[in-house]
Amino acid sequence: MASDRTDHGDGTPAATPITRHDDGIVAIDTLTAGMTEVTAGYLIDAPRPALIECGPALTIQAVLDGLGSLGLGPDDLAYLVLTHIHLDHAGGAGDVAAAFPRAKVVVSEHGARHLADPERLNASSARVYGPLFDRVYGACTPVPPERLVSIADRDELDLGGGRELELLHTPGHAKHHLGVFDAHTGSVFAGDSVGVQLPGMEQLRPATPPPEFHLDAALASLERYRERGPGRVYLAHYGPVSPADAVLTEAGDQLRRWVEVADTALAEARGRGLTGNHELEHVTETLQRRFEGVYDAGPAVDDPRLQLLNDTGANAAGLLRYLHRRDSGALTPLG
Repeated sequence: MASDRTDHGDGTPAATPITRHDDGIVAIDTLTAGMTEVTAGYLIDAPRPALIECGPALTIQAVLDGLGSLGLGPDDLAYLVLTHIHLDHAGGAGDVAAAFPRAKVVVSEHGARHLADPERLNASSARVYGPLFDRVYGACTPVPPERLVSIADRDELDLGGGRELELLHTPGHAKHHLGVFDAHTGSVFAGDSVGVQLPGMEQLRPATPPPEFHLDAALASLERYRERGPGRVYLAHYGPVSPADAVLTEAGDQLRRWVEVADTALAEARGRGLTGNHELEHVTETLQRRFEGVYDAGPAVDDPRLQLLNDTGANAAGLLRYLHRRDSGALTPLG
């Protein structure tokens, strides 16, 4: 794998880090929160180029600079494909649309309206992220409705030259999640549906945030990827992992383990009469104890990147909401 990444020698990027992978996929570091290797955008070089993911609004200039350094002018980008509308993936979509006036913004039919009018998306994100909303993400700016391509399951995106992307509805992490299959490279672009594995980490960590985590939907989405026989999975957080079959198996196993541990902890909390924040604290502490040391290889658990992306408390909150809804009979097939 070749790379033209540069820095000042002290770890501070001199320019947007760019990594050219051996299958032709180009990773653009979004420099989320001013840190490297947090969230990647992936450029597919084709007659009609497509960028998968763009990162948050606050650091979108890094992505625009990266695209410019790769020779893309304002008329050159054909598509911005968003796996889902969480702000670490899609917050800068309106800014990309403004910088590339011919580009279409491709998003699930379940999420498109929130990009045309992001008021509710921004308000809910501000509640979830708290102070990080202003410090790390910023508000998503609207995408003109006529620039949006609302995707149904198994729609295809024609990149020209005989190359197409298959777009799959892959809920579990979020109801509006899309997976992208590129038959040309045999790669899946999985957003957050497979989990998080920062460079140096030897194992995946599940991504189970509230409010829409759904175990059965997540496992079904992993099987949809497997059916396509991919060789490589591109994670938004962060980079390619392979072999894909083993990665997908591990992702499913990890999801089941985390749900099992959270379910046991919830039963313990109920037995002690714990409710509300006390219940969440018990589930979080149990998950931390159970998986202590499991992810020691690579970034430490207190690494700010891992805390930002995959905090145990956020995962616990998503698992707890899922278990409450399961137990009350409120679950739907999507979440």
